[in-house]
Amino acid sequence: MKMEPLVTFTARSVLLPIENVDTDQIIPARFLKATSKVGLGKHLFNDWRFAADGQEKADFILNKPEAKGASILVGGDNFGCGSSREHAPWALVDYGFRAVISTSIADIFRNNALKNGLLPIVVDPAAHAKLLAAPGAELTVSLDKQSLTLPDGSSVRWDIDPFARYCLMNGIDELGFLLRQEDAIAAFEARQAT
Repeated sequence: MKMEPLVTFTARSVLLPIENVDTDQIIPARFLKATSKVGLGKHLFNDWRFAADGQEKADFILNKPEAKGASILVGGDNFGCGSSREHAPWALVDYGFRAVISTSIADIFRNNALKNGLLPIVVDPAAHAKLLAAPGAELTVSLDKQSLTLPDGSSVRWDIDPFARYCLMNGIDELGFLLRQEDAIAAFEARQAT
């Protein structure tokens, strides 16, 4: 699948400093019948964003005017825990998020995010505290340099799997990577046939 390449971008952040945000809170199970990634963003954090009658809850951060257009989510510790639903990063990307930053991100969520064009960034508690102290700040993410420029101008580095980094920077998923190898695969198969 073709995704938007992630190399370097500057975007506003929105803060959701709640610990242990699980995938059922990100996208409730009743919305998992969808097989398309398109449209899931409208259900992102559904039970936190909307009352039972469908009206927006004015006190939830994504419903506030200052959150509109933000594409970096700064979450609390252990973001994305819970089940392995791939719909969680789908919903975040469809809503418009390009990166999630936390002090820790659940392994399965992190892997699903990387495969679906969402960059999970783990920072130390000191850097996280700087992010939480600057709601709505513009941050610069450089996947090329594996760095995040904080609101005070300092920067922090983070680790990422080299293959996932390559795919994100080139805007492809694993299948897209394999399809780019089609000529080499055909040549190999031709050699094997002789």
